[in-house]
Amino acid sequence: MTGETRQTEAANPRSSELDAMDSLAIVRLMNSEDASVPVAIERILPELAAAIDDIVARLRDGGRLIYVGAGTSGRLAVLDAVECVPTFSVPPTLVSAMLAGGDEAMVHSAEGAEDDVAAARADIDARDVSATDGVVGIAASGTTPYVISALAAARERGALTVGIANNAGTPILEGVDHQLALETGPEVLSGSTRLKAGTSQKLVLNMISTASMVRLGKVHGNRMIDVAITNQKLHARAVGIVMDLVECDRDRAAQLLTDADDEVKTAVLMGLRELDADAARTALAASDGVLRTSLAASAPR
Repeated sequence: MTGETRQTEAANPRSSELDAMDSLAIVRLMNSEDASVPVAIERILPELAAAIDDIVARLRDGGRLIYVGAGTSGRLAVLDAVECVPTFSVPPTLVSAMLAGGDEAMVHSAEGAEDDVAAARADIDARDVSATDGVVGIAASGTTPYVISALAAARERGALTVGIANNAGTPILEGVDHQLALETGPEVLSGSTRLKAGTSQKLVLNMISTASMVRLGKVHGNRMIDVAITNQKLHARAVGIVMDLVECDRDRAAQLLTDADDEVKTAVLMGLRELDADAARTALAASDGVLRTSLAASAPR
């Protein structure tokens, strides 16, 4: 896009008098602009689904999902990655994020870090990225050197690569296995890609991580059967899930959870098939951890 103004940097004619608007007019305009984000995502859903299928295949083979980003995009990636640990009881290495500038950049601006191509390659090397991994690069502009360099290094190592950008035809989308161009257009505040662009990225990252975990058997129906019980709220949620799926009272659900060492999936299978914890875990292991498959295999004949 040399010599061409990127849409994410262009002036939005609808907000040309932004500084003269009152608060209600500003939020109405922002809300109207935000309504265009799902439309932009709708256009790339088939390619997004194909990318998720490829990511799931690698996760099933023991690979990892690694996000790469700088600034807002990188911080959104970190948020999505860290939430996978409590939501799905996965190790922090299964879904992780490379943020330009490191952990410090999560809370302090490190804008210069996005230009550090050597650091990007070093970060890929440090993670020992391989052909079993999926690497997803995110950049609103589509031109962030750190992300482009990381994707190039990941490709050289044989990894699956996915590019997410808010401008079509940009370098981050070149040479990747899956191109996800979220054309959200000019921002209400020109160039502030933490707005529509950032919103679209967060929604897509939600879809990538959630759909991947569903496909891996971390969900039964729409319940989080692999949720990590780390506080009272989550314990109450887990008890409720067991109650609903086993169709039992609270005391029985709590006892099943205790007997299953707080493993919700194990507790549900124990309750539905009258198994002890060891037998339930064995059945789940034989079904690659998919509760629906375990239930079908152990159904009374």
